[in-house]
Amino acid sequence: MVRSFEYDAACESPFELVEVEPRGTALPENLRERVLIFTVHDGNWLPPHLIRNADGMPRVEPTSFHDRYVAERDWGANLVASSIASALGLRGYARCNVARVLLDFNRFPGSTQPGNRDPLERLAINDPFSSILDHQEKMEVLGIYDRISDLFERHWLSGNLLMLGVHTYDARNKSQTIRPDLSLVTCSATYLRESRMPYGVFDPMYPDVLAESTCSRVLRDRISLDLERARFRVLHNHPYALPEGSVEVRAQVWYFFDYLRRRYTEACPETRDCPAHALVWSMLLNTNLRIHDAETLRGHLHRFRRLPDGEADRYRAAQLAYDRVHAFLDSSTVLNDYRRSRERPSCMAMEVRKDLLCDLDPRTGHPGPLTAANRERARVIGDVIARAIKTYFDQDRAIG
Repeated sequence: MVRSFEYDAACESPFELVEVEPRGTALPENLRERVLIFTVHDGNWLPPHLIRNADGMPRVEPTSFHDRYVAERDWGANLVASSIASALGLRGYARCNVARVLLDFNRFPGSTQPGNRDPLERLAINDPFSSILDHQEKMEVLGIYDRISDLFERHWLSGNLLMLGVHTYDARNKSQTIRPDLSLVTCSATYLRESRMPYGVFDPMYPDVLAESTCSRVLRDRISLDLERARFRVLHNHPYALPEGSVEVRAQVWYFFDYLRRRYTEACPETRDCPAHALVWSMLLNTNLRIHDAETLRGHLHRFRRLPDGEADRYRAAQLAYDRVHAFLDSSTVLNDYRRSRERPSCMAMEVRKDLLCDLDPRTGHPGPLTAANRERARVIGDVIARAIKTYFDQDRAIG
């Protein structure tokens, strides 16, 4: 009998801290609040009114929708994230509760165009919702995206030294070759392919060299080495790298511009309360591309778009402020200081094979109920990664 998976119809928060029982105190207290373990694709909340019409009839064929929900979800990611957080002695891990089939927070906001088959090029709203939702409903869904962004920035972005996003992936590639047990993903897809950041996504003031890796290579290699010693097979940036809309890439851009803002404001304190500079920082830190004024300034600066009537003076002042910030970056040691700083945050995505964490039905590929063996495998993976992170902070951090 095919197992059926129920969706949550109610949700207090689309993104929340899930408390765990610490299994140890792997990290000293001063570091525990500076490490964030999170998941974005293992949620199961779907608002009922987006799935069914007012008369209760489904808006999309139930069987195909159910299969899509199952296929899109990162089964076991929450289990591994909980295990790592517990082994590190953290209060918990951050979890997105929204089902990925409705909203993918790991992509840029928007609705994917019909016919797109590249998972790395998708936007936050995908098939079937990209086809069945009207404009107002898509605005409602992206309002959830904005709530998650606000929660992330308010509670979990500032002050981190490490952000580790936990995902799970299928056992086989499309070619049917076996994927590694785990993959550590630390490079943007465009940089891996073209050795530069894509033009027109983030502000071009963001230095391409920072896209070489979103994470300390020493930390990545420490985790990889310890996993291999524990008999797990590990590769890097395989079978895919990070889409530019991923939390890991967006956060890296945010962290750099936040650092630049602090250094610039220290050197030019008279700009602290300047409206023109405030608009520039809003644009540079708008890595989710959701703020109207920020996007208007970006379009004026880099696409030479005409300004709204009566706004020329305001955006002209922001243009001058932008040029001043750019000149400061070019003439200062900010870039090198940031690249070599022990305070530069690391952002890593980790993929774990689903079949290591779930007993999958050989016919449908659907996961079965969690077993003691599944939980033990997640515990072992969490323990190994936690020890590697502790070793990095204790011994390796001075290297890079």
